[in-house]
Amino acid sequence: MKIFLIADLHFGHKNIIDFENRPFATTHEMDKVIIENWKKTIGKDDKIFVLGDFAFANASETKSLLEKLNGYKILIMGNHDRGHSVSWWLKAGFDEVSAYPIIIDDFYILSHEPLYINKNMPYANIFGHVHGSPLYQDYSSNSFCVSVERINYTPIDFDEVKRLILSEKEPIDQEEQSNLN
Repeated sequence: MKIFLIADLHFGHKNIIDFENRPFATTHEMDKVIIENWKKTIGKDDKIFVLGDFAFANASETKSLLEKLNGYKILIMGNHDRGHSVSWWLKAGFDEVSAYPIIIDDFYILSHEPLYINKNMPYANIFGHVHGSPLYQDYSSNSFCVSVERINYTPIDFDEVKRLILSEKEPIDQEEQSNLN
């Protein structure tokens, strides 16, 4: 089993194509590409965290979408998902749903909106919400944005996210280490 992450799919949301300069002519084309990328990447035994803003669709359309997608699906609700309850999303087909950020591997905070994190905090934040905004980096030593625009509309492997975050960390020198203890 592998773990993957993705955010801001916005299935069925016509205006997101223009808002975020997505390279699709229609929502049908956008949805098809995202579904194909998901199916090529996620196996049935894999786990995927969707960090908000899954779909602009009714219950039956959302259920139909989720039935097409492989893996154990966990939704961290985003601002556009909050129009429905946790139980609505579970009935639609998510395996788990959280209305709040969660921590995995004792270090990574998964949230929809970016959280305030600085280099002295013992966490890194993986988030969505900001899409392709140039005000946010793709990743740093304390954060990683998994909005679909930044990850080629394809779920990204959690191990790759961890590798990239850790590659940005600067080694702690001995004096700094002794000050932390």
